[in-house]
Amino acid sequence: MTPTIIEQVNSNSTPIIPIVSDTFDAWLQQQSQDIKNLVSVFGFNDHIGNHLCVLDQHRNLEKVFCIIGNSNNPHDFSRLPQELPSGNYSINSDDSAVINAAIIGWGLGSYSFNRYKEHKKCATLSIKDLVKYQKAMETVNATKLVRDLINTPADDMGPTELAIAAASIAEQNNASYQEIVGDDLLQQNFPAIHLVGRASFKAPRLIEINWGKASDPLICLVGKGVCFDTGGNNVKPSTSMRNMKKDMGGAAHVLGLAQMIMRLNLPVRLKVLISAVENAIAGNAHRQGDIVTTRKGLTVEIGHTDAEGRMVLSDALTYASEFNPELIVDFATLTGAARVALGADLPPVFSNESDFNTEIMACSNEVFDPLWSMPLYQPYKKQIVPDIADLRNTGSVPMGGCITAALFLEEFVGDNIPWVHIDTFGWSNGRPGHPKGGDALGMSAMFNWISKRFGV
Repeated sequence: MTPTIIEQVNSNSTPIIPIVSDTFDAWLQQQSQDIKNLVSVFGFNDHIGNHLCVLDQHRNLEKVFCIIGNSNNPHDFSRLPQELPSGNYSINSDDSAVINAAIIGWGLGSYSFNRYKEHKKCATLSIKDLVKYQKAMETVNATKLVRDLINTPADDMGPTELAIAAASIAEQNNASYQEIVGDDLLQQNFPAIHLVGRASFKAPRLIEINWGKASDPLICLVGKGVCFDTGGNNVKPSTSMRNMKKDMGGAAHVLGLAQMIMRLNLPVRLKVLISAVENAIAGNAHRQGDIVTTRKGLTVEIGHTDAEGRMVLSDALTYASEFNPELIVDFATLTGAARVALGADLPPVFSNESDFNTEIMACSNEVFDPLWSMPLYQPYKKQIVPDIADLRNTGSVPMGGCITAALFLEEFVGDNIPWVHIDTFGWSNGRPGHPKGGDALGMSAMFNWISKRFGV
């Protein structure tokens, strides 16, 4: 995709003049009668996101007025790159917070997935001293990475291709890469990952990326990489299966987050773990009622083969805990129950550290990437304890499904290891800055929180 944000090399750009909505009436009073007439004719008002194009005497585009809020929300700018005429624009402001918001909003709003089909070219934003806004640009780049990975169909983004993408990210950032593939998972004691992925012709694998100085605090990022989810033998209906290429959204999120951490050189040591599988249907697929002994030694009864995400995460969380990190963060497109509880745009966040929930929600609001705290309500744990195994991968009742899933994962996190679990949707149904399709929900929030927690 052609870059839509570039370093400004000349002044040949159309200025975009932001107007804070609260000051609209005062601004209008100061305008010429010609501008007042344009405002009246085109119904330009103080609604955030509105814009007005002004032509010069030769009927060429002279400037653009746009309405923003007073909170520097990037989404105030996100409609512009798709709605403005093609051309080169710049932000007429000396406020770095406004420019930072414009960069992120422009990047989010100009995204299109064009691997298989060309889309309309967007307007281009020129920024002076772009290096000053590296964090904003890396937010845009990481979001694009997440969206591209999720939007790619499963035939082109199976466990094999996801591994290739992860290896490329590792190489670009001078990180080490390794993977455990197929039956080697059994030899090296990752039985739950193998169980879920063994029915696919693309072998299951555990992907591992390591980066950073040995003296820095270790953070483990764990991602659910179910590259397509048929539901297994408890097969999904077609309407539920339609977008299951997105079930590797957790893996996409941790790769995007890892890329931000590495490119912005946070003072941490990073270990990225992705359980990459396809939950396919075949003669050797796992069945409802099967019991597997996980890497931790806990036995799990398969209550439903469509609750496979927590199974592949169980081995990865156990493995992450063996390194005694200072923090484990996992992302997973884990439950429909999370969407029932909070909708598509608001992922729930769980943590075994009560202070984390308040901190993370505050950090998510700062970057306009909302998360909502949910409880690890311990009385519900009895719902995932069956008669013939240590655990069951589904609750005994349908209520509280995202909580029982989180409680299941908690069983595989080592004692006294801080842990955060985000049950993201990884998808947008379409809104400003979030075009329909794969999306990064919670990634920017977690980067903000990790940056603050580890002293940046």
